[in-house]
Amino acid sequence: MSDRKADDRFRPAWWLSNRHLQTIWPVLCRRHVPLETSRERLELPDGDFLDVDWVGRRGPIVIVLHGLQGSAESNYARGLLRKIEARGWRGALMYFRGCSGEPNRLPRSYHSGETADIDWFARELRQREPGTPLAAVAFSLGGNVLLKWLGESRADNPLRAAVAVSTPFELGAAADSMEAGFSRIYQWYLVRRLKRAVHAKMSNGSFELALSSADLDRLRTFREFDEAVTAPMHGFRNAEDYYKRCSSRQFVDRIETPTLVLHSSDDPLMHPSIIPRPGEHPANVRFEVSPNGGHVGFISGPWPWSARYWLEDRIPDFLQAHI
Repeated sequence: MSDRKADDRFRPAWWLSNRHLQTIWPVLCRRHVPLETSRERLELPDGDFLDVDWVGRRGPIVIVLHGLQGSAESNYARGLLRKIEARGWRGALMYFRGCSGEPNRLPRSYHSGETADIDWFARELRQREPGTPLAAVAFSLGGNVLLKWLGESRADNPLRAAVAVSTPFELGAAADSMEAGFSRIYQWYLVRRLKRAVHAKMSNGSFELALSSADLDRLRTFREFDEAVTAPMHGFRNAEDYYKRCSSRQFVDRIETPTLVLHSSDDPLMHPSIIPRPGEHPANVRFEVSPNGGHVGFISGPWPWSARYWLEDRIPDFLQAHI
């Protein structure tokens, strides 16, 4: 599923050969990546706001979309933003609503298929700087948002290139995968963070569902959370309707923007069967699927004290040819 040279593909560190180690290491063991950012708040047409963390002062702009409950404090985002700045580009990490440290104003949040905000933000940047090259990189949930938007917009978007990493192409199947084995630990951690964000909305009065704090605390799985919160909050009939309408796999064959998709077959958050097959995507969408790498891991290097974060080299190399 890749046209890269055999000697140029990702090779996992021998000391991180396990998919869970690849996933957990950059979260728990990587040193905090030093980075200076500046915050911009943008007022949205619907009365809500978007926060954006910027790096760099001039040059092409790379929009970065974080994963579920991620931020500019996430090391995968910080590492990439640092490499973007080192290339002489600007990085713009766009926070999904409610993820910037402050609950958003409206009685809604964000979800895996919410593409209106990235569409608005990309067009806002194009209007502000008509001649500046734009690209986007997205991780995990953000990857689903990005690929869905690219498929929806086809050629009608301002990006010159895009990259999606560790994308849950089929949301329902990904939710099911999180209910088995060790993956339940990831589910527990992420659902707990989602519930914390909802509690914050309850506190500031921007939550309008008929759901009590006790009801919220009883939710344990992604399906339960999406059934009780995500779906009714955003106008879906139920969790299954949300998964069916928002999974990015059905949009990949419509993408016209040059796009790189990076994924590992051993991603512990999803089964490899959800990865689109070669016949499901056009030639301008290049899939590079590694046997190993975990979820937003892809760590190589000879020793733990000299770990290499392969994504931070591969992604800018791909963008370089386009921006």
